[in-house]
Amino acid sequence: MIVIDTNVVFTGLISTKGASYCLLTELANGNLDYALSTSLLFEYEDVLTRNFNKIPYNSDELESILDSVATLAHRVSPMFLWRPYLKDPKDDMILELAVASNASAILTYNLRDFKGSEDFGIEAIEPLLYLKRKGTL
Repeated sequence: MIVIDTNVVFTGLISTKGASYCLLTELANGNLDYALSTSLLFEYEDVLTRNFNKIPYNSDELESILDSVATLAHRVSPMFLWRPYLKDPKDDMILELAVASNASAILTYNLRDFKGSEDFGIEAIEPLLYLKRKGTL
C-alpha cells in the first residue's frame, strides 16, 4: 500500500513523460494499491483546479480523472490526530493516512517534508525509485 502526494499527481497530469505519468498509468490500470482519504482527494482537486491552466485536460476530463482516482483507491478515514508532527499540516494529513492504511511508502517529490515518516515505518520515496524497485521501469 502506498500514498501518493499531490505533487506527484499534478506532475503526472501536466506531462506524459516521466515517472509520475507512468505511476498514474499504473494506477489507472489497477496495478497499484494506494490509499486515499476524503481530505487528500479534496487537496488533489484544489491544487489541480487552481492550476487548471497548466493541465492539458478540460474540466470534464479532469473530473473523470479524479473520479477514477477515487474509485480505484482503498478509501481510508484516519481516526486519530497527533499533529503537529511534520512541518506542514497538509503533510501531516498524508502521514496520518499512510499510518492508518499501513502504507509502506509515501510517493513524493518533497522528501524533506516527510523527514520523520520513517519513525512510523513509512518510507518517503520519489516515484522513479519506487517504480524501479517495483520493476515497472
